[in-house]
Amino acid sequence: MITNLSILYISLAGNTRSFVSDLQDYAQQQHTTNPALPTISLTEISDATPFKDETEPFYAFVPTYLDGGNGIDNGVKELMTNSLGEYIAYGHNADLCYGVIGSGNRNFNEQYCLTAKRYAEQFNVPFIADYELRGNSRDVGRIYMLLVANAQKHA
Repeated sequence: MITNLSILYISLAGNTRSFVSDLQDYAQQQHTTNPALPTISLTEISDATPFKDETEPFYAFVPTYLDGGNGIDNGVKELMTNSLGEYIAYGHNADLCYGVIGSGNRNFNEQYCLTAKRYAEQFNVPFIADYELRGNSRDVGRIYMLLVANAQKHA
């Protein structure tokens, strides 16, 4: 039985932090109602976070911030979220990543959640879900259930 889901995330404008905090609260409510459902622990990664070897499986939550190119046919320069990618790439951390969840602004069309999709490809893990900006309560419930189902496949 899975008792806890670990999430590593990076948040620049506060949107991802807000979403994963809502997700953690939702998980606690679900766990209180049904103790077989897991809680969630959060670890925020930033440029100041020292690299360490993760010991438990985790999910990565990453927003998309790009500078230059359209991310499709004329290049892409990722901006500000690189520390999470570097942290996952450190040591054998990528081996423990169960998948990536992305956020962004749908106004950016093909660039929407591009960073998460690129992380999924780079680390050979599934791109599990997406949500826009801070998400909403439906997104929280939907993504929680996707995380639980995915983790159960690995158990």
